[in-house]
Amino acid sequence: MFGAYWRHLIRTRLFGMDIDRSARIAKTALIDRTYPKGVHIEADVVIDEEAVVLTHDMVRGLYQHTRIGRGATLGPRAIILPGITVGCGANIVAGSLVNRDVPDGATVMGNPAQLVETAAIAEAES
Repeated sequence: MFGAYWRHLIRTRLFGMDIDRSARIAKTALIDRTYPKGVHIEADVVIDEEAVVLTHDMVRGLYQHTRIGRGATLGPRAIILPGITVGCGANIVAGSLVNRDVPDGATVMGNPAQLVETAAIAEAES
């Protein structure tokens, strides 16, 4: 727990990332430091092992804001491209490449990530 405190402190104070204290980020997760002001991670977010959150694309010269909404979960080795917004309560399945915005409460999977389920569909089926 002591290490998590220091990692959060370095990311928010030194690099200037916008990360809520309640966000749980794995040690091996890569949060882009090339454009740290473009990282916005809200409360209760879980970012699993070796997941990648990008805010830049050197080839195209892009520097964009990437947002992860409250309560979202990024599975292991999921990749979020620059400028993407992941909605509140969204679930990104392991190994997914997210190249489009994800709506609130949605579950996406695959490369590129495809919508599998939304909260509205799940409620209608039950």
